[in-house]
Amino acid sequence: MASSPMRLRSKTRFHARSISFPSRSHPLISQFNDYLLRMELDSEATSSSPNLSSMSNKLSSLENLYECVDELLQLPYTQQVFARESHEKWVDQTLEGHLRLLDACNTTKQVFSQTKEDLQNILSVLRRRREADDLYSYSISRTKAKKMIHKSLKEMNCSRHIKCTVVESEKDHETIAIISMLREVESVTLDLFESFLSYVAGTNVQSGWSRWSLVSRLMHSRRVSYDEIFLNEFEKVDAGLMSLAGTKFTMGRTENVQNELREMESSIQILEEGLECVFKRLIKTRVSLLNMLSH
Repeated sequence: MASSPMRLRSKTRFHARSISFPSRSHPLISQFNDYLLRMELDSEATSSSPNLSSMSNKLSSLENLYECVDELLQLPYTQQVFARESHEKWVDQTLEGHLRLLDACNTTKQVFSQTKEDLQNILSVLRRRREADDLYSYSISRTKAKKMIHKSLKEMNCSRHIKCTVVESEKDHETIAIISMLREVESVTLDLFESFLSYVAGTNVQSGWSRWSLVSRLMHSRRVSYDEIFLNEFEKVDAGLMSLAGTKFTMGRTENVQNELREMESSIQILEEGLECVFKRLIKTRVSLLNMLSH
């Protein structure tokens, strides 16, 4: 059974619901539904093997979704609804929800920015053939990043349990549709940031360096590859650096790791740009909401 559109989803991700107005349905509504469906399909297609490239594509889809939302907010009927409902609690909750999205987006940006800086430092260490012990600074930074991620994920999880205070029987269908649209876009955005942060932290964020010790031992066996032990880009770098720590650098041993680092740095740069675009979109949407309430 489908969950109420007035609640943030806690289990089903990207379960797109169609938003519709019964009279003279605007083309933007269909476009909004198409973007939601596209995000759902993209998520399902990459759920088994996500990567940084697919994450970048999802950001592009999210940006398109917000562009559509901004246009919907400019519709006369939407503005009339907000003017009429300006003192309702759901309006304040919508504004608070978008503020939480800005915080989540900013945290995600910070995590990727710090990771890129760490990768650049590691590349410098490997190029200069400095002491392998210098790599431990990366593990310290990763630990700090994971703490930040854990805190943010906990806050996101708490926000999922915040219910939108709306008595549906007292609202017309079109008003309910607008509320549902705003809650839906908040939910899929939160889902996306959560998936990004979880990906950076790794699939087993609680296991720490004990996992990488195991991976390091596996890596020394020629019979086992990265793909066979299902590591994402961050886990591969962690494992590769763990295998180098405490050893002397050689060209052969560091070449693969350097290639991974360079590819990852390039992918993160693209993600940073995408996150910045989404961040600006979130600000624009919040400003639009505030402007409607001030009129």
